[in-house]
Amino acid sequence: MRKPILAAILFPCAVSFASCSAAQSGDSAAAPAASTAQPFKIAEKGTFAAPWALAIAPGTQTVFVTEKAGTMKFVDLASGRTGSVSGMPQVVNAGQGGLGDVAFLPSESAATLARRTIYISWAEAAADGSGANLAGAALGRGTLVCPASGDCAVEGLTVIWRQTPKVASRGHYSHKIAFSPDGRYLFLSSGERQQGAPAQDLGNNLGKVLRLNLDGTPAAGNPFAERGGVSREIWSYGLRNLLGLQFDLTGQLFDIEHGPRGGDEINHIVPGANYGWPVRSNGNDYSGADIPDHTADDGFTKPLISWNPVIAPGDFIFYSGKLWPQWRNQALIAGMGAQNAMGIIRVSIAGEKGTEEARHRFDKRLRDIAEAPDGSLLVIEDGAGGRLLHLTPAG
Repeated sequence: MRKPILAAILFPCAVSFASCSAAQSGDSAAAPAASTAQPFKIAEKGTFAAPWALAIAPGTQTVFVTEKAGTMKFVDLASGRTGSVSGMPQVVNAGQGGLGDVAFLPSESAATLARRTIYISWAEAAADGSGANLAGAALGRGTLVCPASGDCAVEGLTVIWRQTPKVASRGHYSHKIAFSPDGRYLFLSSGERQQGAPAQDLGNNLGKVLRLNLDGTPAAGNPFAERGGVSREIWSYGLRNLLGLQFDLTGQLFDIEHGPRGGDEINHIVPGANYGWPVRSNGNDYSGADIPDHTADDGFTKPLISWNPVIAPGDFIFYSGKLWPQWRNQALIAGMGAQNAMGIIRVSIAGEKGTEEARHRFDKRLRDIAEAPDGSLLVIEDGAGGRLLHLTPAG
């Protein structure tokens, strides 16, 4: 991005919790002012220690929240029941590492929690004695067991996928989970671990979107399967730090990711596509060195929208509910940026173009967002003491 850096001095991001960059001037996307009329009635549903991700168990109103240090808790929105979940893995709680995403199979919808499959991602240390400073993301699958009262537990948690290779970095794990609309496949974001070049190398699974079977094995028909090894997992590549991975209401897959100093972006994820990182970006290197912007003839797949100054996205969803019908199939982004990027940013997508519609300002950075069964929204604040907030229409 060939634009002068100014706001980097004014609004530095918290490196320990966010992979965001300093804000930067630019013209990649117009940034409308924060909405003056807050469209939400906000109810606090709990407070957490550095929450990282949330998921609602399908068929219930129970929200599960991961905490960065390696713990998981839950809140039932209907009854008010709260509790903890035992059986968590040992995590590397440093930098952006810790307990990561949590997800449930949509096909296992049931009115009670009882027993169901649970997927969890986290940052793990190298297990071969090669050095405690080496780490990488892992994905595990187990069974969530919840009695009628009291706490829950994860039984039989087994690692079904790992980032390869592990590196001496504490950032850009990504490890976000999405299930295909037909329920057959698990898509996983794998960050490039602050290494850059591996995102262009099909011999590793860093800086990629992966398409796996539900047991973590490579799915048949992936575009680079003939190369063998971890290439069999790869769906698309040339990606940086993907903190959101979602299907829209038409079944198309998108990611949202952090750029370096500028250049946060939404991408339409399609098989075999190369999104250009670190060869192209609408941001600059942290050193101040230029990274060439995307151009029409550079051979890479372009972002649908990018931001300068950054919005520092925590995650996003595509809204499907009826409480805000005018937002249907818009991307609702949890923003961790400075000033009016701290809140919910709404983006509409038409074809291969994204347009920012509005920003709804919150008092604190938002780490994650989810849609409840009734179409209301849930967000969690970033950092120590982050609150789970339930959003319904104002008035």
